[in-house]
Amino acid sequence: MRTLNVSEITENIREMCIEANHFLSEDMRCAMQHAAETEEAPLGRQILEQLQENLKIAGEDMIPICQDTGMAVIFMEIGQEVHFEGGVLEDAIHEGVRRGYTEGFLRKSVVKDPLIRENTGDNTPAVIHYEMVAGDKVKIIVAPKGFGSENMSRVFMLKPADGIEGVKSAVLNAVKDAGPNACPPMVVGVGIGGTFEKCALMAKKALTRPANEHSDIPYVRDMEKELLERINKSGIGPGGLGGTTTALAVNINTYPTHIAGLPVAVNICCHVNRHSVRVL
Repeated sequence: MRTLNVSEITENIREMCIEANHFLSEDMRCAMQHAAETEEAPLGRQILEQLQENLKIAGEDMIPICQDTGMAVIFMEIGQEVHFEGGVLEDAIHEGVRRGYTEGFLRKSVVKDPLIRENTGDNTPAVIHYEMVAGDKVKIIVAPKGFGSENMSRVFMLKPADGIEGVKSAVLNAVKDAGPNACPPMVVGVGIGGTFEKCALMAKKALTRPANEHSDIPYVRDMEKELLERINKSGIGPGGLGGTTTALAVNINTYPTHIAGLPVAVNICCHVNRHSVRVL
């Protein structure tokens, strides 16, 4: 059994909130660079070059990549041989987010009640997802999610008869409806299977997969490539102003489901697709 003080969780999450809001992950940096080099439309290429200049300034001057520094989404993969001490894990996670957003001078975007709309003042609470895994390590993924793209998310409760073509149509329709609102070029996370809430969680988690990695399942991998190609032929383009780069990646996760259902969730993220990953 390995003992881990929750203060380590707090400190790492504090740092990761600041890191994710100022620097692109390596996979997204490479994807953006490739997009700028291959975009065929002059205006689209100009927009991509401006986005890269923005990223450069953000990193050098420690200015957030975007004014919407997001609601903090935290994925915790906890080895079952880890024992936490020094406090309550969930409190430690929220404290890390609080410190990251206050000490990092990041915009506070969370309201205490969804209808009364009073700002909490420190961007807490975070949205936390836990998963118990084998071993004695703790993997933390911090993914600040802006709501320009989050508002474009969709869940489709398809019928089994809709099949794979129905799934593709659902994804393409979600992207088309999002248009410029998701700040393209976008990353498209898709969850297929499970239940209403499970497919949405899979779609969110899919956004944290490196942009250059495809599913291990052959037919899913083929679908990711096909959908990316079709999305990039939609003409939406960078900034929604036309071009050949509407999406940088399509990542699909699947899970077993009921004989009577075919749940599909589409969670779109903007061109920065912020996420920071650490293993303790």
